[in-house]
Amino acid sequence: MIDLDTVRHVARLARLGLDDDELEKMQAEMDAILGHIEVIQSLDLEGVPPTTHVVDLPNVLGEDVPRPELSADEALREAPRTAAGGFAVSRIG
Repeated sequence: MIDLDTVRHVARLARLGLDDDELEKMQAEMDAILGHIEVIQSLDLEGVPPTTHVVDLPNVLGEDVPRPELSADEALREAPRTAAGGFAVSRIG
């Protein structure tokens, strides 16, 4: 079982400010995760190829088809400010 000091250490490394109740909840969750990892490590996976997905996913993105582009006037129509044919923005720094 993972101890609270380890949970505090991990929370500090992750820059998480956890109160005592959250630390106890995180302890239980991390303990469960480590338990699952132990189960996986005990499996005989000899001959099982590495995978990135358990299900083969086809390309889920749409076709990259060119479309008509906006004219400069159309693109700048809703801009609050323009200058020299482009968007005008405030100087930073």
